[in-house]
Amino acid sequence: MFQIGSLTIFCGLLAQTSAQLQGLPLPIGQGLPLPGAPALPSNPTNLVANFKSGLSNGLLSGGLLDILGNLPLLDTLKSGDGNSGGLLGGLLGKLTSSIPLLNSIIDIEITDPQLLELGYVKSPKGHRLYVTIPLGLRLQVNTLTVGSVLELDVKLNITVEILAVRDNQGKVHLVLGDCTHSPGSLHITLQNGVAPLPLQGLLDALTGVLNEVIPELVQEKVCPLVNEVLSHLDVTLVHDIAEALLGQQEFVIKV
Repeated sequence: MFQIGSLTIFCGLLAQTSAQLQGLPLPIGQGLPLPGAPALPSNPTNLVANFKSGLSNGLLSGGLLDILGNLPLLDTLKSGDGNSGGLLGGLLGKLTSSIPLLNSIIDIEITDPQLLELGYVKSPKGHRLYVTIPLGLRLQVNTLTVGSVLELDVKLNITVEILAVRDNQGKVHLVLGDCTHSPGSLHITLQNGVAPLPLQGLLDALTGVLNEVIPELVQEKVCPLVNEVLSHLDVTLVHDIAEALLGQQEFVIKV
């Protein structure tokens, strides 16, 4: 028979061994969640920071700066006869036909494209996250007048609506809703102060056209990239953001 004294000694040895093992590192593969077990939710205060980082990095690695640096501004202006088609082509056809000053532009060089600090606002009723994507670039406009160059600083916000949805299997996803330029967010300023008098008329004509052209071009190029980036975000991050928007965990936005 198993003696009580032996049981006491065995339990004592087991307790001593367990205490010693507590100070040792776990072997590889131990201490990890079991297959199929739900991942631990990320810190809610870090959700927006992580999402911001993932979206920003995705936009940059996806070629956002190259897209901004290669906007076909000059080609669009030169196609102002309306042959470019669509709303943009019709608009330019009307504007350039009445502004012959634009014909003196021989080149528009785009430099210093930038992705600035992203902003976030959650809708009051939840389920939606509005992301502001502020963009910047500089234009160097060369004209037929020798030595006359206009240097313009351009800022524009693209606003993206992101929705959380749940499919028939109960899985949550982030879906791109509206993606458009923010009304009134386009700012075009002259870098070198005041334009020379001979170029003032050209500057006024050019900014008038660019105010219509740039938002449409940027929106057309950037919105598909945003949709692509969302589809390649980290699965765990997407799950946490979606669950937060669906109201199943705390969602904190730090300003």
